[in-house]
Amino acid sequence: QVQLRESGPGLVKPSQTLSLICTVSGGSITTAYYYWSWIRQSPGKGLEWMGDIAYSGSTYYRPSLKSRTSISRDTSKNQFALQLSSVTPEDTAVYYCVGGEYRRSGAIGYRYFEVWGQGTLVTVSS
Repeated sequence: QVQLRESGPGLVKPSQTLSLICTVSGGSITTAYYYWSWIRQSPGKGLEWMGDIAYSGSTYYRPSLKSRTSISRDTSKNQFALQLSSVTPEDTAVYYCVGGEYRRSGAIGYRYFEVWGQGTLVTVSS
């Protein structure tokens, strides 16, 4: 029922900012306990979690990308966005937006990446 779709430019020049938007249908991004993530996949690194924004609006980032990454949301449009600054060719990847629930099992919390967008290829090249 929930569907996600990425949109944005497929080509970004080095040193510029990569910007993508994820549009969520069939469910609200403010639904309790759900997190909305950006994950990318490249031949060299495979799947890499970049960060997410929680139903509350709190954000979390991969430490190695934190300084360059910003995730935001527009609840009125049921969208969340990714901005990755100062890109290099190594940022070339298929970018996915992903939704899933944070669940607790005893004292341990787990993230489930349950719904994926189709992915969009972003190439960083001059």
